[in-house]
Amino acid sequence: MSTKVSDHILERLRAWGVEEVFGYPGDGINGLLAAWGRAENQPRFVQSRHEEMSAFEAVGYAKFSGRLGVCAATSGPGAIHLLNGLYDAKLDHVPVLAIVGQTNRTAMGGSYQQEVDLHTLYKDVASEFVETVTVPEQLPNVLDRAIRTAYARRCPTALIIPGDVQELDYSPPTHAFKMVPSSLGMSEFTATPTDEALRRAADVLNAGEKVALLVGQGAAGAVAEVREVAELLGAGVAKALLGKDVLSDELPYVTGPIGLLGSRPSYELMRDCDTLLTIGSSFPYTQFMPEFGKARAVQIDIDAHMIGMRYPYEVNLVGDAQATLRRLIPLLKAEGRGRKWYDTVCANVKRWHQTMERRAAVAADPINPEYVARSLDALLPDNAILTSDSGSVANWYARHITMRPGMRGSLSGTLATMGPGVPYAIGAKFAHPDRPVFALVGDGAMQMNGLAEMITAAKYRDLWSDPRLVVAVWNNQDLNQVTWEMRAMEGAPSFLPSQSIPDVQYAAFARSLGLTGIRVEKPEDVEAAWRAGLEADGPAVLEFLTDPAVPPIPPHASWEQMEATAASILKGDADRGSVIKQGLKAKVQEFLPGRAKQ
Repeated sequence: MSTKVSDHILERLRAWGVEEVFGYPGDGINGLLAAWGRAENQPRFVQSRHEEMSAFEAVGYAKFSGRLGVCAATSGPGAIHLLNGLYDAKLDHVPVLAIVGQTNRTAMGGSYQQEVDLHTLYKDVASEFVETVTVPEQLPNVLDRAIRTAYARRCPTALIIPGDVQELDYSPPTHAFKMVPSSLGMSEFTATPTDEALRRAADVLNAGEKVALLVGQGAAGAVAEVREVAELLGAGVAKALLGKDVLSDELPYVTGPIGLLGSRPSYELMRDCDTLLTIGSSFPYTQFMPEFGKARAVQIDIDAHMIGMRYPYEVNLVGDAQATLRRLIPLLKAEGRGRKWYDTVCANVKRWHQTMERRAAVAADPINPEYVARSLDALLPDNAILTSDSGSVANWYARHITMRPGMRGSLSGTLATMGPGVPYAIGAKFAHPDRPVFALVGDGAMQMNGLAEMITAAKYRDLWSDPRLVVAVWNNQDLNQVTWEMRAMEGAPSFLPSQSIPDVQYAAFARSLGLTGIRVEKPEDVEAAWRAGLEADGPAVLEFLTDPAVPPIPPHASWEQMEATAASILKGDADRGSVIKQGLKAKVQEFLPGRAKQ
């Protein structure tokens, strides 16, 4: 039997080490599906319930494995459905390849069924590389380039393959004019700045007396180096949410998350520092960084396209974080530094943890949402992987989950889209089938995407050597983050037609799939539910009935407001929003970026 184009595509994916493709079938990729049958499902076709979930699962797989995530969809509507997940990959700089079908070449331009100008549609989301395959000889070059580009630029790329091309006999490019051959693989590569640039950066950092570090996901491969720099300079370290798992929260100088969902000590670190070193982060909110002119600043980023635009940095070092820091460290000077700044940072961190513990202990009706996250924190295994959805649950993930060495966590950082929590977790399970995964989601996100993807979790549970996938739902029947943004920005208590959502029986739905499902209505049952999820022999849905009146207070609220708001807001409906009316509203309006979902 001859090798078809579709056969060659799967063969080439296997040669690149691709083990899973997250997708949904349709006649626009019938040729590929037939090839999967001939290839005995290698790489494995992971069937989601919706193409958007396929893309999110590919993103989650890529985020937690460090390898290429691949998704596939049919022509027209299937390809369109991938877009949101692919934009999530683009904005969070994640390598993902989308393979999509297209109508037959003979029908193109004929307003045929499901004919969409996919090349134009994908030109923005896959701006680094998108190509339509029209003849077999284009392969393997375009496939190899799509994969190499996704890795090198940390971005989504796309291949569009018409249905009739999928079924053509494969013939490789020949040694001839206007043929483009290709080869497999790419070596690891490391970029580092010049010696002169490193000296200038060291001069800035050595001159600082109150040094702050801001780290993002780009620092993940430089944990030891980041620690050494922080300890040499007596610095505090704040983390962008995508870098939450870079450095252990148990270190006394790690101030935790930064931004609207951040911590008070991170806010004070940026407010009071005189020197800033940003490593591997494109954190966009300048208002949470030092005042212009108050701090000298250095940035390290591997992508020259992303450097120098978040703050007026004095020195911009383009290079790999680990390699750059290794060369920078010998130039840094620890002597002559007092401990006052370091001691202040550590004291603020300690006070923050105590404040968060007290906030979680405040009684609520029926359960304090902060207490739910706080109760999980102490029970998490050292090898746990966590995903968080967007919304108020991201506040509790950011502020109450203590990242320890070996733990991983992520969320939709820059797009801040609703709905990736559960599909991210499924992607993480395929990346690490031997590790427990926890998805922290709000009820809005669970209704949007999570319920259907529990069917996917049930379908594939037997493939995971550690079957635990714990999905926790904060059920408050309110689109809570937007509700609080409305209160802060508009002074409105809530617009119920947009904010109120039905009380769905999430745990019962899980049980209907043969999974563990537990509904928790009282605070005294919270910890037992977490333990039951950890002990389950497969995926579990834990549904916590939480109070929507607990406010996600912004980090620039004073320590006293941090302490007082939960108790004051919970006195009754008449007092809800009272702290905003008492002066916090102006502060929230000043800092709130205006995004509706995170």
